[in-house]
Amino acid sequence: MAFCAYSVSYGDYMASRDIAALMITGLLGTVMIILAVLLLSGKGAFLIAGYNTMSKEEKAKYDEKALCRFMGKILLPIGILTPAVALGGMYGLDWIGGVYAAAVTALVVFALVYCNTGNRFKK
Repeated sequence: MAFCAYSVSYGDYMASRDIAALMITGLLGTVMIILAVLLLSGKGAFLIAGYNTMSKEEKAKYDEKALCRFMGKILLPIGILTPAVALGGMYGLDWIGGVYAAAVTALVVFALVYCNTGNRFKK
C-alpha cells in the first residue's frame, strides 16, 4: 500500500542510481583518457604539478616530452579503470573498488619513486 501518488520501486531506484554512477565515472574516465592522450603526445606539461611552477631555467634542465609521456602512461590505466568501480557496484562485485584503489595507489607510488630517483628525466 503506497502513501503517495507516485512511488518508485527499489529495483527502479537501484537502476537509476547505478546508471548515474556509471555516467559520472564514465565521464571522469573519459576526461582522464583525453588528458592521458594529450600527455602521451608529449604536450600538456602544464598539467604536471611541480613542473608547471618551475622557472624557465629549471624547466630547461628536464626532457619535457619524456616526462609528459611517462605521466600519460600512468594516467591512461587510471582513466580506463575508473568506470570499473561503477560496474562493480552494479553487479555486486564490491571488491572491484578495493582493487581500483590499490591499483591507483600503486601507480601513484611507482610514479613518485620513478620520477624522483635516478635523474631519469634530466637532459
